[in-house]
Amino acid sequence: MAFEPLDPKSPRRKSRNLAQTLVDDYSKQIVDGLIKPGDKLPSEVELMDAGGVSRSVVRDALSRLAVAGLVETRRGIGTFVLNTPGSAVSRLDPTTIVTLQDVLAIIDVRMSFEVEGAGMAALRRTDEQLGAIGESLARFELASDTGGSIISDFQFHLQIAHATNNRYFIEIITHFGTSMFPRARLSTASIARLDRQLAHSRLVREHEHIYNAIARQDFDASRAAMRVHLANSRARVLKSHQDQRDG
Repeated sequence: MAFEPLDPKSPRRKSRNLAQTLVDDYSKQIVDGLIKPGDKLPSEVELMDAGGVSRSVVRDALSRLAVAGLVETRRGIGTFVLNTPGSAVSRLDPTTIVTLQDVLAIIDVRMSFEVEGAGMAALRRTDEQLGAIGESLARFELASDTGGSIISDFQFHLQIAHATNNRYFIEIITHFGTSMFPRARLSTASIARLDRQLAHSRLVREHEHIYNAIARQDFDASRAAMRVHLANSRARVLKSHQDQRDG
């Protein structure tokens, strides 16, 4: 297993949220294929030594990875990387999302529940949950590569689901995993160019609108911001597909 330990002297050790730092690093290694499906992660003690963190931080990070559907902990055996993101009960197979129609259909499904979820999050969120959404937004803004931005994008939407205080919203988002994002499924040259040049900054602005509306506890504005975000995602996929055909 090509597992890369963290550098204990890294400036990231000063982060207020060490558990999320571990989550971001290990998630990226999983997405990049450095840690492969079926691989067993190092033990808690090894992770503590590699990251220079406490056992509670490691356990928190492993719990978040499990919630994201990336790993599964088997009591007395260890923690293993899953084949696909998803919930423990029922997983969406990302290999089935291969066509333009598949990707658009996923966005349509997300539209049906994430718009309402954003409105509920605005009404029900706690200050702590709002802080978690804000931290996810900050990490997304700093993400410079496609893999890292997908992980932090997923965390942003997952934290909004948590803020609904409805476990079924969390289960649905977890069920989709990172396969819910179009750029995780369509690796065309045109989408890659769009990601580098425009998409990330546009997505950051759209996420900021969602966050600000939830922060104001504005039900209607939160729903509208999420709807605009998902509608824009759909439009971006269609434009990228058209650009590829024209090119």
